[in-house]
Amino acid sequence: MGTSSRKIEILEAASKVVAEKGIFNLTFDAVAKEAGLSKGGLLYHFPSKEVLVEEMVEHLAGNYRRKIDEQATSDAVEEGKWTRAYLDVTFKNTYKNKNMHTGLLAAKAINPELLQPIRDVYQEWQEAVDDDNIDPTLATIIRLAADGIWLADLFDINPISVEKKEKVYGTLKKWIDENGPK
Repeated sequence: MGTSSRKIEILEAASKVVAEKGIFNLTFDAVAKEAGLSKGGLLYHFPSKEVLVEEMVEHLAGNYRRKIDEQATSDAVEEGKWTRAYLDVTFKNTYKNKNMHTGLLAAKAINPELLQPIRDVYQEWQEAVDDDNIDPTLATIIRLAADGIWLADLFDINPISVEKKEKVYGTLKKWIDENGPK
């Protein structure tokens, strides 16, 4: 799905509203104000709040999928390449543009069916790590640990220092690299 730069600006504005003011303050008025356009201009791009949230989730899922696919495809070491890509991209995403992840929270609150795009990519990734030429249970544990750090950061409940996160990341990456073919 090709998303125009204006639509991306609106999605980022909506994400910022959710991140800074909470899910229940995600209104067209608030998003229009944050994006610097009229409510009518917003409605031109997104005819309903559900469509806006759906595109927030699709945009996040698409970007996440692209980054993981690119990294895995470029990895010269076959064993563990999907797990390594998932770990690297997930850890990098916890520090960058955290606001865009708020679309998941909005979708869960407005209509959980809007989470389907992210469910679909997670299904793909689980299949990839299960067939990643390393122990599939270990690969799943690593995926879940990366998710745990990401979600704790998203909810702003992570008491772990950046240094500790880097040590956790290093340990998880070491497990992938040392696990070898299954």
